[in-house]
Amino acid sequence: MKPLVFLAAAVTAWMVASPVLRAQAPAAVAPAAAPAPAAAPASAAPASSSSGTAPQGILGNDVPMFDGGSDVLSWDGKHWNINNQQIFRARLEKFLAAPEQTDADYKAYQGIIAQIMDLLEPTTYKPANLDEAWGLLHKASNYSIDANLCDALADAIYSTWLANNEGERLNQAASALERQRSELEWDSQNAAADLTDISIGKPADKSEAAAWAADQKEVRDMKMQPYVQRLAEVNAMMAANKVKTEASLLQSKIEFQSLLVQFFMQRRFQHVVMGTQFYRYLFGDGDSALHLSKDAENMFMQTSGMPPTLGVLDSLSDEAMRDVKEGADAFLFLLDQKELASATERLSETFAVGEYMPDVRNLPREKKRQALLFAQKENQLLSAIDVKDYSLAEKLTNDLQAMASDFDASKPLAAIQTARTVSAMHLAKAKNAAVSGDHETVEAELKAAMEIWPRNPDLADVSKIIFAQADVQQQALTDLDRLISQHNYRLIFDDRVRYIAATALYPDRQDALKKILEQMQQVEGVIIQSTEIEKHGDYAGAWEQVEKAAQDYPDDPKLNQLRAQLTTEAADFVRSIRTAQDLEKKDEVGSSLAWYLKSQGIYPSSEFAQEGIARLVKQILPDAS
Repeated sequence: MKPLVFLAAAVTAWMVASPVLRAQAPAAVAPAAAPAPAAAPASAAPASSSSGTAPQGILGNDVPMFDGGSDVLSWDGKHWNINNQQIFRARLEKFLAAPEQTDADYKAYQGIIAQIMDLLEPTTYKPANLDEAWGLLHKASNYSIDANLCDALADAIYSTWLANNEGERLNQAASALERQRSELEWDSQNAAADLTDISIGKPADKSEAAAWAADQKEVRDMKMQPYVQRLAEVNAMMAANKVKTEASLLQSKIEFQSLLVQFFMQRRFQHVVMGTQFYRYLFGDGDSALHLSKDAENMFMQTSGMPPTLGVLDSLSDEAMRDVKEGADAFLFLLDQKELASATERLSETFAVGEYMPDVRNLPREKKRQALLFAQKENQLLSAIDVKDYSLAEKLTNDLQAMASDFDASKPLAAIQTARTVSAMHLAKAKNAAVSGDHETVEAELKAAMEIWPRNPDLADVSKIIFAQADVQQQALTDLDRLISQHNYRLIFDDRVRYIAATALYPDRQDALKKILEQMQQVEGVIIQSTEIEKHGDYAGAWEQVEKAAQDYPDDPKLNQLRAQLTTEAADFVRSIRTAQDLEKKDEVGSSLAWYLKSQGIYPSSEFAQEGIARLVKQILPDAS
């Protein structure tokens, strides 16, 4: 499992670090530091900074780490779900809509690749196979699907051959220098031997002997100096040639390894396998260690549990190709079982790893089309939930359930139902607050309901009710003020329920309305009482009750209507009372008293007649008790 985790990390890192992807990545998830392209040589050591900042890794500030359980890649302090990346979805949908590559050119290309691998197979390899396989690389590069990668591999092989030729030339130069050095050493030894016999003729005198010895040493040094100087030069040239040979070989290895790592990052696993086979025949020293930076080496060790070697890269590529084949087979099987959700996931995973593998490129278009439709609806569902369009989300969930028997609808349905419930609770609170006139709560609850479910159809209906209620209340208050100014208390009383509700939040208007309604209750009481008296034939008594109330409420239309009716029914009594009242106003006391007495004769219980007689008697006899 570790190799596959490393492979996913490497593949995803390449996708994130690719210059094309960086240009199209959404701004919300773009990494803070621009990573180096994955095609950079893997052997490039991290440069040390003179300012003391930490060196950059091979792909950014740190090594990408992939969590296979959640499909989340962590890199440079950011996190991505590789299946939700816009660029990945775009590439996947383009692949799903493309026809399968079963044309003659693709078959021919794969035939050349297979022929190259057969030529490099260790069990059947011959030295002549290397040249033949190299020639086939140029032939394979003629096909567009190859993207000239075989040309790049052929160029790397040719560069290695040039480096080997340079090494052979340096080796020949070293042999010549070695022969020259031997000759110089021989000449130097002979020169020294010739000078050992010059001691013959040495003077006996000590002072002359010392001078003679100094002269002889000078002669010897001058004779040996050319041989010694040339010997030093030859030794230096031999050392330089040895370093140059080793450096040339190492540089050739590093460039070749960088190309193989680039192929691996680009998920061109067939090219990786071909490249590793060429590498083993080109460099026969058995050194297969990859020359990587420290961060890349740690990534290999931590994820694969193995040292970074050519064999690890080769085995990971073989494992990836096997996994891609199994993934393609699993997709076809799950599709036949109507398990479209799992089939789409398997195809997405397989495409991420082996986009250029034949098992992926040869999948039938009509079968990929089913996965494409499912993926599009699934992406629409994610977008609908993201913008909180739960009506559309519910429809898409039902469609996905109908398409795929294994689609898990629990999460989207839970999100939809929760949003509906919470939104309904806020709308209920808004209704209650509207009834009690709490405008701040109404606004807050409507806002909360809109944030949870902006396109909730109930939101518009409740808003209309609340706003209509507010308009009705304002109209009722306007009508009430107008009727009060007109003293039209009868209309206020007849529509009292409406005005009572409208003045619920206005105490001053409540008090005025309360007084009006109390007065109108009294008027209604008089009308009811007079109507009952009228039913018993006591028209004068009924009129007298209405007349007293009309003095206080002269503008009430209902009271005035009953008053006019009773005036006609008790005409004699009414005429007598009004004649007595008119004469009393004119100070015709006797005549007025006569008419009051006549009125009392018509209706003995008349309060108007009794009160008038009492006033006039007191006026005639002021001292009478």
